[in-house]
Amino acid sequence: MKASRRESRKARAAPPRPSVTPPKPVAWLPWTLAAAAALVVFWAYAPAAHGPFLFDDTVLKFALPGFEVPLRAWLVGQRPLLMATYWLNVRLSGEDPFSYHVFNVIFHCVAGGLIYWIVRRLLQWSGVEAARRSLLAGLAAAIFLLHPVQTEAVAYLAGRSEALSDMLVLAAFAVFLYRPAAAIAWLRVAAVVVLFLAALLSKEQAVVLPALLLLTDFWWNPGFSFEGIRRNWRLYAPLAAGAAYAVAHFWDLIVSTTAPSAGFGLKDLTWYQYFFTQCRALFVYPGLFLFPAHLTADWDFPISRTILDHGALVGLLALLGLTGLAWRYRRQFRLASFGFFTYLLLMAPTSSIIPIRDPVAERRVYLSMLGLLLIVVDLLGRLNLPRQALMAVGAAVALILAMATHARAQVWSSAVALWEDTAQKSPNKPRVHFQLANSYCGPPCGGAEVDPPRCDLAVLEYEKTARLDKPSYNLLVDWAAAYDNCLHRPEDALAKLRQAAALDQTAHVYTQIAKVYGEQQRWPQALDALATAEKLDPTFATTFAYRGLIHFATNQMAAAVQDYQRALVLDPLLEPAKDGLAQAQARLRAAQ
Repeated sequence: MKASRRESRKARAAPPRPSVTPPKPVAWLPWTLAAAAALVVFWAYAPAAHGPFLFDDTVLKFALPGFEVPLRAWLVGQRPLLMATYWLNVRLSGEDPFSYHVFNVIFHCVAGGLIYWIVRRLLQWSGVEAARRSLLAGLAAAIFLLHPVQTEAVAYLAGRSEALSDMLVLAAFAVFLYRPAAAIAWLRVAAVVVLFLAALLSKEQAVVLPALLLLTDFWWNPGFSFEGIRRNWRLYAPLAAGAAYAVAHFWDLIVSTTAPSAGFGLKDLTWYQYFFTQCRALFVYPGLFLFPAHLTADWDFPISRTILDHGALVGLLALLGLTGLAWRYRRQFRLASFGFFTYLLLMAPTSSIIPIRDPVAERRVYLSMLGLLLIVVDLLGRLNLPRQALMAVGAAVALILAMATHARAQVWSSAVALWEDTAQKSPNKPRVHFQLANSYCGPPCGGAEVDPPRCDLAVLEYEKTARLDKPSYNLLVDWAAAYDNCLHRPEDALAKLRQAAALDQTAHVYTQIAKVYGEQQRWPQALDALATAEKLDPTFATTFAYRGLIHFATNQMAAAVQDYQRALVLDPLLEPAKDGLAQAQARLRAAQ
């Protein structure tokens, strides 16, 4: 008893031990990490920051003559929100691609931040502890931001349709996930609907968002029931209306028989042939996700005309088997199974039954990578790696991916580098050699600026294209330009132009014939060609600009003025006609 009292007195006399409490999170740390991540992303894409307009970029409004038109002219037609961002780039930097690339990287960074919050929320619903879910979500965001397979959607300016639309889809999904109660409130419904409509106005594939929300409400409701869907009727009613409107709005395009690259109207690609092909293609993207060693701007992926072609049946059976396993083990691997179904769902708009001329394109995995990331973080979370080991693995993966993306962005920094790389990986695709030829030739053949032009190499690539496929009108016209503009072989140029005219008699091809004759001072032949061009299309301004040039060269200033004025009536922005008119008028005044 005495000993007990003595110990009690000692205990009262001893100073209290400090309680061990976890350190408070530093408020500025998340923002510092986010800024550091953005800097790494900008570094990774820096080689492409001044890259030229490439491939489909060259037919978008910002690369065409007369691009400095009012905003309302950009908003007419499909994807007005996307076009509005391009208009802003035009206002900022005109023909300089730098601001365009900066915008693309900014949209990508925002999408990466949204991936972090989405994955973190789903990890929370999976029961992962707070510290580990932040780390795993950060790793998912880093992979999304720095994976080289994303380069096509970020470094390629036409790929902005993917990055912008998918960013808005991710924003709508994040708003939906972070609702404070199971039943979504009207204000949050409005936010989701607005973001959904904005995504649709950027790219029509965003129509998949309602299906993603339905899957989420079903999957993460206790017992995999439809209760969550019924509870959130106030969200699904307007979303269903928006999706129906989108399908109706784009239906003519989907079934069009004149659309060159997509839709049920494609004459040489049926919906079931495309479906058979996609049974194989859906395995390409996870392969690139795991081993991004064969990235290419233009895949040469054979079409499965029947279920037995190129292993389509094996792909279909594998998809059915994986679907069955994901459903069978949905309770044990809830997040990974959800990720698998999310991947299939998000790929559906481009990789199911609506035929698209190109069956594989890397930018299509931009949004659906979310599903693959959920599978990865679920499996990593089950390894129970120490926090330090997980951080080390994440840092190593991010570093490797950043270096790979930096190297891939270097390929996208010039037309020659891009198409040389693509020709090595798709050597039997005619379009690839055609694009490589144009890149060697430069602006005269419709390519980007190149110094110096290599028209000798361009001609070789045009020849390869012609061997792989029947020469087209555009191929022959560009081939002639290579002969005429830097190889100075006018007879070869005229031969190709005559071949092009035999395929399609246009005012353009006859003005090019006149141009070659004019450079040789064969004025009667040049004027005959221009007369044919005028007969074919009296509204083609270049015809009168070229005729004005001939009259100027033959000292017929009054006739030159008349032709230049007529050209400018048809096209007030035609610079050669403006310059020619000023010179011809000056000569007339001097003669008087």
